[in-house]
Amino acid sequence: MPLRPKFKEEMVSVVITFLKDSVEQSGMDGVVIGMSGGLDSSIVAKLAADALGPDKVLGVFLPESTSSQEDAEHAEFYARSLGIGFETIQIDDMVKAAREAAGGSIDKVVLANMKARTRMMILYHRANSLNRLVLGTGNKSELMVGYFTKFGDGGCDLLPIGDIYKTQINEMAEFLGLPKEITIKPPSAGLWEGQTDEVDLGISYQELDSILLGIELSMDDDEISERTNHPVSEVARIRSMVKRTAHKRKTPLIPKIGIKTIGLDWRE
Repeated sequence: MPLRPKFKEEMVSVVITFLKDSVEQSGMDGVVIGMSGGLDSSIVAKLAADALGPDKVLGVFLPESTSSQEDAEHAEFYARSLGIGFETIQIDDMVKAAREAAGGSIDKVVLANMKARTRMMILYHRANSLNRLVLGTGNKSELMVGYFTKFGDGGCDLLPIGDIYKTQINEMAEFLGLPKEITIKPPSAGLWEGQTDEVDLGISYQELDSILLGIELSMDDDEISERTNHPVSEVARIRSMVKRTAHKRKTPLIPKIGIKTIGLDWRE
């Protein structure tokens, strides 16, 4: 039997309950979401609106010079259709100031990380001013291979879809009735012109998720290769990505000194 993460309808109710309970327990007044016009942020906005009510959800589109007009239109259109709050805040001036302050030459990836961290800084400013939480939009596929910016799009208070693979998100979108113009777009972080997730990763999400599921199920590389029809070398490459990015999924490491240590044996 081939390996494939399967979408289950109860995933929707689990996330909705999680959002209701988490926001209520926090004592905050709602949530803020960075909306890109893409699938993941649209899914999170939909689930948040259903869980909390549209009046407690603010979507923020944070474009810069390489952002597409199509993404801008999709972000605003879908936010308006959900009835949630919506704002557009241009980040070009902030990124330019950060580049000048940093000095020296900056390559494409470093600049992309700077943009992602600028966006999260603005989201936290809006959340702080409104007494709200920041919702992340990362999915399990991205988290597993470290395909996110530490303290950028990886910086958030809650990750509603963080345990749901990208291929499951695609099925969830169909179940929830998201607009086709959003669901059919190639996944992209929009960090430079023409950028797409699958080109960056060197593998399609469908292929990636099948390998990641095998890793999650504690299969060895040969068994995953046999079950997915991918070369052992490709399975090993993905496993290496998971291992190398472990630091991005953890709180900063602290040496053990006290009776209980945050990130090790301290329990909240």
